[in-house]
Amino acid sequence: MIKNLSITNVAVAKTLDVELENGFSVITGETGAGKSIVIDCLGLLCGGKAGKEMIRTGESKAVVSGIFDELSAEAVEAMAELGITPDENGELEITRTISADGKSGVKINRKPCPLSVLKEIGPWLIQIQTQDERTQLADKSSYTVMLDSWAQSEPLLEAYRSVYTRLSAKRQEIRELTEAMRERNMLLDILKYQLQEIDAAKLGADDEEERLLKLRTKCKNAERVRRHSSLVYKALERNEKGMSAADLLERAEAALEQLSDVLDGAADMAKQLEGYRYEIIDIADRVHKILDDDELDNPENKLTTIESRLYTIDKLKKKYGATIPEIKEFRRVTAAKIDDMESGDMKLRELEKEEAAIVAEASEKAAALHECRVKAGEMLAKNILSDLIFLEMPKVRFSVQVVKRPEKDGLFGLDGWDDVDFLLSVNPGEAMQSLGKVASGGELSRVMLAMKASVSDQTGTVVFDEIDTGVSGSTSERIGILLKKLSSRNQVLAVTHSPQVAAQADTHFVIRKQVDGERAESSVTELTCEERIEELARIIGGIDVTDNQRETAREMLSREMRAE
Repeated sequence: MIKNLSITNVAVAKTLDVELENGFSVITGETGAGKSIVIDCLGLLCGGKAGKEMIRTGESKAVVSGIFDELSAEAVEAMAELGITPDENGELEITRTISADGKSGVKINRKPCPLSVLKEIGPWLIQIQTQDERTQLADKSSYTVMLDSWAQSEPLLEAYRSVYTRLSAKRQEIRELTEAMRERNMLLDILKYQLQEIDAAKLGADDEEERLLKLRTKCKNAERVRRHSSLVYKALERNEKGMSAADLLERAEAALEQLSDVLDGAADMAKQLEGYRYEIIDIADRVHKILDDDELDNPENKLTTIESRLYTIDKLKKKYGATIPEIKEFRRVTAAKIDDMESGDMKLRELEKEEAAIVAEASEKAAALHECRVKAGEMLAKNILSDLIFLEMPKVRFSVQVVKRPEKDGLFGLDGWDDVDFLLSVNPGEAMQSLGKVASGGELSRVMLAMKASVSDQTGTVVFDEIDTGVSGSTSERIGILLKKLSSRNQVLAVTHSPQVAAQADTHFVIRKQVDGERAESSVTELTCEERIEELARIIGGIDVTDNQRETAREMLSREMRAE
């Protein structure tokens, strides 16, 4: 559950701090007071989209923070796989920051976290049922997931998906081989030519081109290399016309040694010069080796050979890869393709035999999953139908249809071979049709609530945004009763305009908007019993609240308290 929601600088809310309890809580308030801000901010804590337009005018950033506790074992396990763990108190603190430059930051337990991770863990914390989401209930693609949640068929689904993954991979392998075999004769000629061209080049080490480029540069500058190398060698160690640097250093070293008994530090300086002399001799020897390098002999002939080799490599690069390792990899893949194509018929028969075995295994797993869904669908339909009748849809008919997908549509899919649909008939004499085609907005709200009350859910907090829209007062009361029932296993938070719904709540918050000077600011307050009576009377009566309306509100609230 979420125990605390803190909002700073979001729209008209400068500072809102809400302490939430288990059970059923409602938020009421006049239109425009900021009730939707709470829903939007809860959405941000689940990884929802954040825009700079949410920031309160004149502020540089907005911050939304929520503290969650009493996390289910399943939620903790799922989060652990993403590297998220509760703190020592078993709590999870999520903070979203929105900057004026449009950037959004996420922290979990005060540590930076990618938004993608927050989107992954969000559904384990909160499910928000907005009017848009109720419209999405018309999308039958979500029905299979709902049914599996109710059926608790995850083990069967995982077992099937494991086989389905193997089947998909095998069929892809067959498709690729079949496609390759269609034009294999022409393609074989092309592949063999490519293989021969690469083999003819007799590529050496992976860095062959790099070494050739360096050698080419050396050969092009052979005369300059010899001239300057000779100059360096003579200057440092062997100079027939005079003393070399090594000779001069040796003389200086000897002179300093002669002064070692009269001049402090002379011996150290002589030793230092000796080190320099050995370094110079080493450099001279290394340069002299360059003069003896065979690579500098006949540089013109070597350049011709090098350029020819580089041309061959460059031609291969233009066809088969940007580097020698890539060309070699191309050659390996090409050789494998030739082997596959030359043994294609036999290979194809082997693959089809393997596919048939996997199909049999997938059919067994899909059939077990189908049977589980059919049984669960019957039970789920009874539960939902019971709640819909309670929600004043007495003539309603509801069923969960689980049928095997036609072969022509592709029998196996990621979720099995089932086509799941929720069928509804609201009025007598009307044929049952897919839910989204026959339900109005108010009916969809009630169907969604009935589903939420029935479907097993591991989410701790369920939020409803104006679920009572478009229904009568008596139906609103029944919606409130069902929300109260749902709160026995989930924390439930509802934004409502209905006094019947609000009266059912354990905790009642009101959001008000005040104008201070030229700025509007929202505040949230948890109501006492007397304050709840006044707020319920306001919702009942509108602008001018009468004593009769207060008495009605008092009776409504006391009736619910007696029912508890």
